[in-house]
Amino acid sequence: MRFTVDRMDHAVLTVRDLEISASWYQRVLGMDREEYGRNNRTALRFGGQKLNLRPQDATGWNTAVHALPGGNDLCFVTAVTSDDIIEHLEKCGVAIVEGPIARLGALGPITSVYCHDPDQNLIEIASYQG
Repeated sequence: MRFTVDRMDHAVLTVRDLEISASWYQRVLGMDREEYGRNNRTALRFGGQKLNLRPQDATGWNTAVHALPGGNDLCFVTAVTSDDIIEHLEKCGVAIVEGPIARLGALGPITSVYCHDPDQNLIEIASYQG
């Protein structure tokens, strides 16, 4: 049997400090926090996806062999312009690493702004609007 993947459902980020990371994603990227499953695991919902936050010292998770904080590059798409993204990041006190810069997203040309989360993951915030 052959199949294709339809979409991404969730990703797991290994974090140094669960509360600091969850707060950052809520405040800066507007994600909704929820607790789920055994041991009150933490997820951040956005659109039709979510990020599960795995504390670095957590046990009982099936995870990558070398799951460490700060080893991810993630791209999130927003419905506002790059100027709006920059203004919001500045108000949140988040340093901009690069951007706005033209890139190619999954659906075509995007304009991206880059920053780091508290674990130093590279976060790309992109807009198809420019």
